[in-house]
Amino acid sequence: MIPLAERLRPHSIDDMVGQPHLFAPGRPMRRIIESGQVPNMIFYGPSGVGKTTLARMIADQTDMSLHKLNGTTASVGDIREILNETNSLFASNGILLYLDEIQYLNKKQQQSLLEYIEDGSVTLIASTTENPYFAVFNAIISRSTVFEFKPVTQEQMIPAVERAYRFLAEEQGREIRYSPEIARYIAQGCGGDVRKAVNTVELSVLAAEEHDGVLEITLDSVTALTQRSNMRYDKDGDQHYDLLSALHKSVRGSDENAAIHYAARLMETGDLLPLCRRLLCIANEDIGLAYPMAIPIVKAAVDTALQLGMPEARLPLANAVILLATAPKSNSAYMAVNDALTDIRAGMSGDFPRALQNVHFDGADAAVKGQHYLYPHDYPNHWVKQQYLPDTIKDRVYYHHGDNKAEQAAKAYWEKIKKA
Repeated sequence: MIPLAERLRPHSIDDMVGQPHLFAPGRPMRRIIESGQVPNMIFYGPSGVGKTTLARMIADQTDMSLHKLNGTTASVGDIREILNETNSLFASNGILLYLDEIQYLNKKQQQSLLEYIEDGSVTLIASTTENPYFAVFNAIISRSTVFEFKPVTQEQMIPAVERAYRFLAEEQGREIRYSPEIARYIAQGCGGDVRKAVNTVELSVLAAEEHDGVLEITLDSVTALTQRSNMRYDKDGDQHYDLLSALHKSVRGSDENAAIHYAARLMETGDLLPLCRRLLCIANEDIGLAYPMAIPIVKAAVDTALQLGMPEARLPLANAVILLATAPKSNSAYMAVNDALTDIRAGMSGDFPRALQNVHFDGADAAVKGQHYLYPHDYPNHWVKQQYLPDTIKDRVYYHHGDNKAEQAAKAYWEKIKKA
């Protein structure tokens, strides 16, 4: 049986769900479609938001020879077979190649298309769920226009859910009864994926009980059908790294509510290692010397979480997230080590000051013999002035105290001693 999402696939741009930034009157994408001229295009966005539907729609409007490939199964031989057609009568108006999931083609496979895209004998429409600027060969990117598709909002999704119920009612010839609350729940719970929303509608009808010829859709049934399955996540894809980035930036911005939300989404996937690694990184990068105890506390929380596993791991991880989000912030150590690495990579290092070298004999040509190291513990306050950096960068300053209480106290302490 053909899935409902396929039976309901739009045939005109006005039937498309969401993407007003692309399809609203006057928008560039809409003008391109209405012009009848097909440029090389790459559609980028999550699953179930209309990329394949639009590509099919464009293909149906052209008299070019249409070929479809999927990057997950296409081979070099499949691509070569299509390209061999470029000089045949079948391709007198050119070839339109719709390449779904282009990110799965390797560099060699993508490169095989370049010559034909360049001379116009092949027009490429490619779709990808991964950021094309990382997943697609640069030469193809430079010859194409990238259009980004976005998750469909709840408000945009509700009409699609209602349409799916109407379609099934007409198809089955009986009434399907559901509440507005159910339509909103499906629209909200599908993660911006129209295909998932429509498929959930179909499943809810299949699972419905019939009373006096009427199919009753219940919220309990819909909740059971949508639990977990509608969360958008791919541990190797953009969504994974976007989640980690959103968590990190929320903690850095001291928004504990956003931070715990993104952490909970990562916990729900059961993929704890990336979350634990990111929390350890945040403790060192963004809190650092403003609250140094955050580092061992987070390490202890991470160790506990990994020992417990889910669902109990959520407890130490939640403590760590909220602690980091509400702690004072400093990136002074992060900036200091980056500046030091920049100098080292630029060749600004130089020889060690003689006083810092391991004890050994001076060469016969040494102008000043002896190490002359001053042992700080022999001096008041355990400090004595001497040169530690190489001569070439002896006045370089890498660390600048943060404006938090802990670092300012350390700064005041050493300023007092060094001025004495």
